[in-house]
Amino acid sequence: MKYQFKTNIKCGGCIAKVTPFLDGESGIQSWNVDLESDDRVLSVESESLSEKEVVAVVIAAGYEAAPMKSGLFSKLFSR
Repeated sequence: MKYQFKTNIKCGGCIAKVTPFLDGESGIQSWNVDLESDDRVLSVESESLSEKEVVAVVIAAGYEAAPMKSGLFSKLFSR
């Protein structure tokens, strides 16, 4: 599964702090934070973790993450 989260990860220093937590979670195959996005979108690929479990990893690192909804309905009514 591929998940996307709105986060408060704002800079390279924040990424350095969250990296050991995300890299240390064996259920996460890959992840990336888009610092250019206003929502600082964290994309995570995992075959075994739920959205809630990924959020818990980010919270353990000291940051916030909220699942971003996908699909046509959310795109039409996201703002």
